[in-house]
Amino acid sequence: MLRELEKELRAKANPKKAKILQGFFKTGKGEYGEGDIFIGLVVPETRKIAKKYSTLSLVEVKKLLNSEIHEERLAALFILIEQFGKAEEKERQKIFKFYLGQTKNINNWDLVDLSADKIVGSHLYKKSKKVLHQLARSKNLWERRIAVLATFHFIKQGQAAENLKIAEILLNDKHDLIQKAVGWMLREVGKRCGEKTEEDFLKKHCRQMPRTMLRYALERFPENKRKKYLQAK
Repeated sequence: MLRELEKELRAKANPKKAKILQGFFKTGKGEYGEGDIFIGLVVPETRKIAKKYSTLSLVEVKKLLNSEIHEERLAALFILIEQFGKAEEKERQKIFKFYLGQTKNINNWDLVDLSADKIVGSHLYKKSKKVLHQLARSKNLWERRIAVLATFHFIKQGQAAENLKIAEILLNDKHDLIQKAVGWMLREVGKRCGEKTEEDFLKKHCRQMPRTMLRYALERFPENKRKKYLQAK
């Protein structure tokens, strides 16, 4: 089945689209996605094909996650999400551990953003969040982003506390992909958990936050309020 999946994905290859994606996801030398190879599928196409192969074993999924082709790694994650959603607790634990053991291959922001809350966040919802704090302190960029994005699951349930703890750990992170992720999730806190919850955090930390992080967090605020926070920095 794995070979059939790979063939189906590659049959949809679009070289023109691939070239655009190579630039968009910063795959050049020294960039965060250095060496990543795209074949030019859009996300809905990849998701649709992956769903047909959702019974692949974890051994096969691991092979797919080790692919140099971005869309094949994304398909592997869609399969894991599908399996996780249908699994009982014991199997969910297995998928969760498998996911965290493959972070070296979950190595671009879309791969993280489309999967972290659905597997890591969902699994940890009523469990200890200690692993998120470990990930947030990782030297690996993508593990830090997983820590942030996993909290999106909690935010969707109206719970901001864990996100705010992770945001505090990452307040001084130098990478713009982390600054953007933290700001985005803080914005979602304001949207889903109450503007006051977000503002209490911003009042305490806005002077310390990198400007990119702050700007992302402020996007839903009226212009006069945005200016107030930016000028306070």
